[in-house]
Amino acid sequence: MVRMLNIFAIAALIASAIYAYTIKYETIFHAETIMKLQHQIKGEQDKIGMLRAEWAHLTRPERIQALADKFLDLQTIALSQIVSTESLPGKAPRVDAIGRKLEALGFAELANTPSNSSIVDPAASATPAR
Repeated sequence: MVRMLNIFAIAALIASAIYAYTIKYETIFHAETIMKLQHQIKGEQDKIGMLRAEWAHLTRPERIQALADKFLDLQTIALSQIVSTESLPGKAPRVDAIGRKLEALGFAELANTPSNSSIVDPAASATPAR
């Protein structure tokens, strides 16, 4: 009986040692995986920083101006080019078809909108007088 207990104790000791070593090596494996991922993240952050620096370099206003002067053949604006929006061609006047129909039926007074001086404050009219 004592021998059986000794054998059982030795087997339990060996099993616990194997379990402890597997946990240790899994922990080491996961720590290495975490370190690899952290290095990859740092590398990607460095690439993002490099791309942002390149973008800032490419979008400098003086560089874009030089490229526009070289390739677009732009002309400076003259005072005769500045006009009001009413004198622009192609813009048709707005037509109020419903307003015309109301006028034809004789409801022109109802179709007119109130002027700015006759606008009533909706908040003031919504509250009853006491």
